[in-house]
Amino acid sequence: MDILDLLVNFFTDYGYLAVFLILLACGFGVPIPEDITLVAGGIISGLGYANVHVMFGVCMAGVLIGDSTMFLVGRHFGVRALRWRWINWLLTAQRYAQVQEKFEKYGNRLLFIARFLPGLRSPIFLTAGMTRRVSYLRFLALDGFAAIISVPIWVYLGYYGADNHEWLLKWMHRGQTGLFVVLGVLALVVLVWWLMRRRLRRRVAASAD
Repeated sequence: MDILDLLVNFFTDYGYLAVFLILLACGFGVPIPEDITLVAGGIISGLGYANVHVMFGVCMAGVLIGDSTMFLVGRHFGVRALRWRWINWLLTAQRYAQVQEKFEKYGNRLLFIARFLPGLRSPIFLTAGMTRRVSYLRFLALDGFAAIISVPIWVYLGYYGADNHEWLLKWMHRGQTGLFVVLGVLALVVLVWWLMRRRLRRRVAASAD
């Protein structure tokens, strides 16, 4: 029995609360695949054990509360949190330096990108909180925007593929590819917007001279 079947059985027995708690654990860095958890929530909805729209809301809440908790732990305790065994296991000194380097390269956009980077979300959110790079509201907006793209894809994919696991596994793979395509398109849009804004500033500066 694979992890998807285990989660489906667990969620069937315990419903929304189980889905919420597992997603919360994912946010805390527990090595459970978040995408499979979301799909499992969709599957039990498709099998009639839950309402898919309520499930979507529960999943969004679990994802955002888990992410927010990590950010706020970092923000409140700062680097002192690295003394905790749990945090030190999740965010080693080497990984902390790597995340800092990525922030230097991508800026606060990394908080949006992090949602599509399994295994790096929690370290990135912790580091963002520790370094106080952004306000909590800005963090929530960036993370929420990314979640509103990824969460419904997995939940409704599970819902529509509940009776056909072979079809579902095929579309899970395509869904992962699709998320990266969406991310790439958004990055391209941001790049074009930045270049146009930069060109406009240069024109304004040239006119002023």
